[in-house]
Amino acid sequence: MLSSFCKNYSNKTVQRTLIRYNSTVSNKNKNGTAIVFMNMGGPSTIPEVKDFLYQLFSDYDLIPISKKYQPMIAKFISTYRTPKIEKQYAEIGGGSPIKYWSEYQAKKVCEALDKTNPDTAPHKPYVAFRYAQPLSKDTYKKLLDDGITRAVAFTQYPQFSYSTTGSSINELIRNKKDLDKDDQIAWSIIDRWPKNEGLTSAFAENIHAKVEEFKKEDPNFKEEDLTILFSAHSLPMDVINMGDSYPAEVAATVYNVMEKLNFQFKYRLVWQSQVGPKPWLGAQTADIVEQLNTPGKEKLILVPIAFTSDHIETLFELDLEVIGEAKHPKNIKRCESLNGSETFIKGLVDECDHHLKNNTPFHKNLDLDFVLAKKDPNGNAPLRKFFTK
Repeated sequence: MLSSFCKNYSNKTVQRTLIRYNSTVSNKNKNGTAIVFMNMGGPSTIPEVKDFLYQLFSDYDLIPISKKYQPMIAKFISTYRTPKIEKQYAEIGGGSPIKYWSEYQAKKVCEALDKTNPDTAPHKPYVAFRYAQPLSKDTYKKLLDDGITRAVAFTQYPQFSYSTTGSSINELIRNKKDLDKDDQIAWSIIDRWPKNEGLTSAFAENIHAKVEEFKKEDPNFKEEDLTILFSAHSLPMDVINMGDSYPAEVAATVYNVMEKLNFQFKYRLVWQSQVGPKPWLGAQTADIVEQLNTPGKEKLILVPIAFTSDHIETLFELDLEVIGEAKHPKNIKRCESLNGSETFIKGLVDECDHHLKNNTPFHKNLDLDFVLAKKDPNGNAPLRKFFTK
């Protein structure tokens, strides 16, 4: 009886040991999870500007001109605008820092996820830009070459718009059809995160820092003399009128930041970067700054609320144009961008952690976003077929 017990015990011990061993080997050999940061991107060097503009104006999802003639029109516009835009990038140091910050943030997120989410480790950082290097198609090829079988597309537009995140999704689907016919990679997506704790807390921290600067510079500073202008990239009204969720989600971010500031200051949501003759969502940032930038005590803080790092819209448009050309620039400060903020990066980690553990392919509203944009999710954009658990 004792011999039988020992034999059974020994067999069970061996079985448990083999299970643990096989599990360890399997864990070491698996390819883990790719975390792919998606964004519009920006030219890292001045010679890249023309191609960046061409890619941007070729995007029918962003600028719907003509599906048939869009490439030809994009070539003309990019050639015409390149000299002007090259000068702007030269004034901010010779290129956009968005690639640097995207790679830095993605790397930090993956390092943290390896510790918090061992079941999906190792986590591998990738960057996929819509209009600049590394282009999303090149990133997809690298994912395949690296043997990736599980990937999370993580939009770096915190607030969803069909023109931005929607365009990146469409490009991702096209790349999969062209490059990944065997379905090597299983995808899910984080397609919006407007009230992410790290996102809104980091903005609140950066606003506090600018308030303290005003206090040091002006002993007579009073909180009632300060207005915070949350500036987001505008969109054409024909996009908004289709029911795009972007304005509401940007407003949600703003409100959440103000809650963290206990609504101590006056504030307003304004919109920047309007181009062309079409009506755009307003009021325009530059117009409101001009109205409020009086010679009195009024102080202004500009907050780039829809951007996760510095690029041309912050470093040139806000710093050099809006503030640099203001009548009283000393009364205006631009809140630091999120860039390497540890609070912000923790928020990115938390967003990925929740997504991986919740095991949801995409946000419930994504189907509706594509329907309202007149892209049938069961036809042109097969979301449920593409994004899996």
